[in-house]
Amino acid sequence: MKRREPISFDITPLVDVVFILLIFFIVSTVFKKDELALMLDLPSATESATKIEQKQIFLELSTTEIAFRGTTITIESLKNELSLIDDKSQPTILRIGKDVPYERVVKILDLLQELEFYNLALVTND
Repeated sequence: MKRREPISFDITPLVDVVFILLIFFIVSTVFKKDELALMLDLPSATESATKIEQKQIFLELSTTEIAFRGTTITIESLKNELSLIDDKSQPTILRIGKDVPYERVVKILDLLQELEFYNLALVTND
């Protein structure tokens, strides 16, 4: 008579599949960095300054004032002045102070987007 061997499962393929899944999830996982650890001191850069051309739009933004091409102006006047410009592809240079609230910057960026000025450059300290 033949001897019967007890039935047992071979778990080697199961272990292989589990390790492959584990490796897949480890490799594809994005580890989120702690957002509170960011020290934002944005207004400085290491790139060299670009040449200033005559056909550029200059905007300066402080905590209380807006300057357009060297003269102080209100947001309503700025909108009127920018709407008179025909060539909207010319570079728009923004100089924004370090302490300017983000909401104020967003208002200016929204105005520029509304008037279709998309060629923007932010000036930083060298």
